[in-house]
Amino acid sequence: MAFYYSRRKLKPREEEEGGELNIVPYLDILMNLIIFMLLSITGLTAFGALNVNAPAYGGASASAGPADADVPKLALSVLISQKGLYVRSNSDEAQALEGGAPTVPVRADGTHDYAALNARMVTLKAKYPQETKVIVAADPDIPYDALIQTMDALRETPGPTERKLLFPDVTLGTL
Repeated sequence: MAFYYSRRKLKPREEEEGGELNIVPYLDILMNLIIFMLLSITGLTAFGALNVNAPAYGGASASAGPADADVPKLALSVLISQKGLYVRSNSDEAQALEGGAPTVPVRADGTHDYAALNARMVTLKAKYPQETKVIVAADPDIPYDALIQTMDALRETPGPTERKLLFPDVTLGTL
């Protein structure tokens, strides 16, 4: 009987490594991804920014001089609720609210009528051309999209060609 060596035994064994993994290439890729994400996030934040003022809790500012005293002021505020849009101001036109009914009621399908709100703001702007401020408040159960569309209707007239600024200084208020 012949003695036979298997190929496994004839092959010289290579030394096994100690089990350490080289993670330097992995860390390079990770650092590049982190830097890329940080740079892209800072660039994209400008697209989602809305210019909204916080409510002021201090007294009246001293910058209002006697020249501003003869110009009629419009303390305009808009409340967004499930029943509709309530427009309040010191103007007689905006105070036409009978029995707590909304100024711009919701449509039959349950959506807010932003075109009617914009038309009302155009008439108010014609009466008070120097006024730019409006306070917007919303019920807690109002969707965020309704708040944004209300602010859009208050800021400018819609249209593809000529847009006019109405009340661009929006302040978010609380109920």
